[in-house]
Amino acid sequence: MVKGYSGIKKELPNGESWCTELFRVGGHEYSIEYYPNGANPNCADSISLDITHLYDEYVEEGVEAKFSFSLVDDVEKQMPTYIRATRKTHDFRRCDLWGCDKFMREAALERSASLKSDCFTIRCDIVVCKDNTPDAIGSGTGTEMHQHFSDLLRNKVGADVTFEVGGKTFAAHRCVLAARSEVFMAHLFGTATSNVIHITNMETKVFRALLCFIYTDSSPEMEDIMEEEVAEPTQEEAVEDEMLLQWLQDLFVAVDRYNLQRLKFICEKQLCEHVGVSSVVSTLALAEQHHRHGLKEACLKFIQVLSPSCLQTLMATDGWHIATTYPSVLYELIAMLASNQRK
Repeated sequence: MVKGYSGIKKELPNGESWCTELFRVGGHEYSIEYYPNGANPNCADSISLDITHLYDEYVEEGVEAKFSFSLVDDVEKQMPTYIRATRKTHDFRRCDLWGCDKFMREAALERSASLKSDCFTIRCDIVVCKDNTPDAIGSGTGTEMHQHFSDLLRNKVGADVTFEVGGKTFAAHRCVLAARSEVFMAHLFGTATSNVIHITNMETKVFRALLCFIYTDSSPEMEDIMEEEVAEPTQEEAVEDEMLLQWLQDLFVAVDRYNLQRLKFICEKQLCEHVGVSSVVSTLALAEQHHRHGLKEACLKFIQVLSPSCLQTLMATDGWHIATTYPSVLYELIAMLASNQRK
């Protein structure tokens, strides 16, 4: 738990960290380094997290592991509300420190329900994929199931169905898709009459993210997906934010279409964290369309505290015209703004 968030943020400048006590996983000791103002100048507006494996000079071989960081929300019974997971296995002998430079924007944390009484809790999950230390060799510790399914998706061995999405093809396995989604189950073992299925109204990067989650049960990272979609990714922060938001919104629609409940939950939480003046109304319309009351409430609360100038900017966005096509949303917006005027 990080106690006294605001004080630590003032005390530690960009590049400096606060370290947790050591904890043990699979017979090895680790700690988390927390950078309240980012680990380097490229992420100065974000929280950075690193996981450090305690070096043992008597052990020649190291540990290969995956890890994820998330926030623990006590209100929601410690379900992860913001997940940064790695699908790659990291060798902790070759480098004893791995992490996430942009775990979460500081502004997003400060308006998050996870920050309570100037405190929040970071959860770190570690999966040991390969332990090369003498005590572990032959013991069979750890699980590689997610990696095996990821390899299966990548090497396409045994694939028996092909999806065509936006001019690209994706090979997959009917049984895996059906086991993960009742929508795929009904289609692939019911109505489908061909081994080639055309998917419309969906971008390739969104379908790629869907498949990644279905096979690995890991939250897909936009950066990893976009590496295969964009030849020269831009470094402009505003453009990156816009791309991330659009990707999250499109992914949210797709997971609702295929009824992937856990990924829907993850997308909804991340959309709540990325609410902004330019995006809040389009996200609000999305929440209304898909009956996501928590996301809708987060958007309305954000709008409620906007200044008059920000409200004018908001009403000039394209999303405003979309949202006002929903009578219930328009009524709630008018009632809320009228209430603000009376205060």
